[in-house]
Amino acid sequence: MSDAVTPLISIFLPVKNGGEYLAAAVQSLLSQTYTNIEIIIVDDHSEDGAVAALPADPRIQIHPNEEQGITAAMQVAQCFAKGDYWARMDADDIALPGRLEKQLAYLQQNPAIGLCGAEVEIFTEQGAPSGGYARYQDWINSLHTPQEIADNIYIESPIPNPTVMFRREVYEQLGGFHNPIWHEDYDLYLRAHHAGIQMGKPEGVLLRWRDHAARSTRNQSRYLHENLVACKAHYLAKHVLRERPAIICGTGPVGCALHDALLAEGVVVEAFMDIADKRIGQQKRGKPVRGYSQLAANNTALYLGALGSNKTRELLRQTFVDGGLQQGRDYLFCA
Repeated sequence: MSDAVTPLISIFLPVKNGGEYLAAAVQSLLSQTYTNIEIIIVDDHSEDGAVAALPADPRIQIHPNEEQGITAAMQVAQCFAKGDYWARMDADDIALPGRLEKQLAYLQQNPAIGLCGAEVEIFTEQGAPSGGYARYQDWINSLHTPQEIADNIYIESPIPNPTVMFRREVYEQLGGFHNPIWHEDYDLYLRAHHAGIQMGKPEGVLLRWRDHAARSTRNQSRYLHENLVACKAHYLAKHVLRERPAIICGTGPVGCALHDALLAEGVVVEAFMDIADKRIGQQKRGKPVRGYSQLAANNTALYLGALGSNKTRELLRQTFVDGGLQQGRDYLFCA
């Protein structure tokens, strides 16, 4: 391929038995308004014939994954990528026509931002999601600026993995996706955060994110909630709690799970905090339970909000603000 037609965007698409969804995912990339692309499909030992049935197109290249799993597939894709921008796509999702054009423009117009995601529309065969997935969609789509993403990064992964687009040099700086026991994408975004790499999103939905029973996040152990908590605890211990104890705000299951994961990482947890009078003065996990009247700005310990709902999180946020506490310096939200 000559320099004149070298693709600017390389899209990494790992697939294992993509079935009926793969063709639509690939077609959504071939139909993009931005066309100077290459689609690097890494076949992870598929047995369903879906990869072989893809259309012949010079923008598509197919490579086998000699090893197993998504991290190895990403390493294969990286070996063949020619673009200055590297994007992710999953084999069961639908990129809206302007996705790549809008993300490329966003990164080119914001040189300080190293990677960007996108707003999503989660969908199922039965229609729109409900419950936790609906709340997650609303939360993801509310975070756009680097500050919003940095402030909320320990709540959940703020970048939907199949939407991400990197500057090539940023991906290479981070060493790409690792292979931890937990979510490989969240692990990467936490590493980016602590490396000082800014992340953002343009406004508007750019990807339809399919939820179905065979989805890897529903079937692989690394995506269990306990491993999500372990990931948070690992990076909290490695960075903001490396030389600082924690106080966990919330005595329910979310707070207790965070407590246990932090202890496993060697973090000192001084206490819990709770709003209920009946729990204040008691103990949880052998630690004292304090009331919010004892909040203090510039406290030695870092307050960690670990509450199970958006509503209670926002109430606690206001409590922190009213007490003169600053996010990042005095408190973080971790659920």
